[in-house]
Amino acid sequence: MVTYLYTHSDQAFTRSEIATAISENPNTVGTALSRLKDRNLVRHKGEFWAIAEDQERVAAAYDLHTTSERLNDEDSGIDADEWDSVAPETPHPSERDEDRQ
Repeated sequence: MVTYLYTHSDQAFTRSEIATAISENPNTVGTALSRLKDRNLVRHKGEFWAIAEDQERVAAAYDLHTTSERLNDEDSGIDADEWDSVAPETPHPSERDEDRQ
């Protein structure tokens, strides 16, 4: 989706138009667009969406995403259960406050 909007950076599209263009479910696209907007990677006005004006920010975020995907593919990702089994116990913030008193 980001690639599509980035390659059409001079245009704005409805959620349905984006979904059709990238062959995805409109609800999935809507959720993703909202998350991208929260990260200032897309703009939204009325029913139209476009890539953010800060192209460097978009490019940096995309680079981070592709690097993360490549690393996950190389090491099969992080197994959450395995991580939890070896992660140190962290006290709840309220418990840390009690220790200070």
